[in-house]
Amino acid sequence: MSKSIYSLVLSDDVVEAADRLAYELHTSRSALIDRILAEQLSCVTPEMRMQAVFARMEQKVRQFRVLEQTSAHARSLQTQLDYKYRPTVLYSVELYRTPREGEDGRLRVTLRTQNQALIAALDRFLRLWMALEERWVPAAAGTVYRIAPGRLERSIRSGGAKEDVFGERIGGYIRFFDSALRQWTAALPTGDVSGAAAAIEASFREHAEDEWI
Repeated sequence: MSKSIYSLVLSDDVVEAADRLAYELHTSRSALIDRILAEQLSCVTPEMRMQAVFARMEQKVRQFRVLEQTSAHARSLQTQLDYKYRPTVLYSVELYRTPREGEDGRLRVTLRTQNQALIAALDRFLRLWMALEERWVPAAAGTVYRIAPGRLERSIRSGGAKEDVFGERIGGYIRFFDSALRQWTAALPTGDVSGAAAAIEASFREHAEDEWI
């Protein structure tokens, strides 16, 4: 759905009320008015589709803390690892208004810690994860990955799925990733990361035919 610039004559009181509500919702005046008109006229905007995706995703990951919304296009979830100093993991999902080269958005995973040994261990996990996706998940073909110290960025695709299904898949992916990450970090004190890697790969084989993002 494309956007154009239009001039509207509005009452000052209406604009003030709209600005207050837009501020509370962390959006712009234009985006708020667009949303209100779309709802009144039974139009479905890309932003409304995104909200439906995020709503279903949040239902799937209720054990995570949903951070304050700062954009209609993104959601951030936070959790802590059962590891010394309880480092924080941030999952950020951004959706595009229109697909870009077949991608519907991207997922970022960020480990918030200053522990360099843990960051190095996470880097090993991320490379293992990427290799297992490429090996066991046919639907992951063509996925774009970017790995940096303590961080993974991954393209995501809906595959034409409806909003609730896409949200379910994103939430399921994050839960699966988080569970594997916890297996990995739990093995670090014992040094048995090879055992953790084998268990994670077994989970991949079990879920290889599931719907992915």
